[in-house]
Amino acid sequence: MAPSKNRRVTKKKSSNKLSLIIGVIALIVIVAVAFAIISEFANKPKPTSAYSDTSTKVQLQTTDGNITLLLRDDKPITTANFINIVENGWYSNSTFHRVISYFMIQGGAINRTIPAISDEIGNNNRNLPYTIAMAKTIQPNSATSEFFINKDDNGNNPNNPTFDSTYTVFGKVIEGQSVVDKIANGPVTANPLTGEMSVPVNPVTIISATIIS
Repeated sequence: MAPSKNRRVTKKKSSNKLSLIIGVIALIVIVAVAFAIISEFANKPKPTSAYSDTSTKVQLQTTDGNITLLLRDDKPITTANFINIVENGWYSNSTFHRVISYFMIQGGAINRTIPAISDEIGNNNRNLPYTIAMAKTIQPNSATSEFFINKDDNGNNPNNPTFDSTYTVFGKVIEGQSVVDKIANGPVTANPLTGEMSVPVNPVTIISATIIS
């Protein structure tokens, strides 16, 4: 016996209902997958450029003239440590105590204990002329308050191929390069402990370090 018309209608309605349910489930799955992909990309850390319009500027007033530094945004631990020392006035009356004309000028030795900070090497860590980097011991993560301003492309020195992977560069000199040169070219004598010709005869003093923007 052939099925009745009412049975055919009921069967058709059931088929349409099942198709609708499957379509809704498929749509939910697609939306969920899309949301997961978007969330994954949204939660990935966005790359930070080295400098921006809001990068911190610090002026070192020295007995040989002023040096203005622009600090990097992408080295937050190192930059924050330097800013903290500046804001507390701890660099005032310290000197550039190690000077090598073709290499760098080093300062930041202060009469207080500063906790060591983590190295921030990362990408684009280049010890180019007039960049500022943290001095440290041979141990990783040992930088505290001492810093140096590069006089040469020290990361490109074949005698020290690991320089860029060792010393965190956290800023650059944007004004006062001639002051850096003057300090670097001052007369020096031998370090009595190492024999290195790097002890300034007339040490240049950092009168004050001030955040100017």
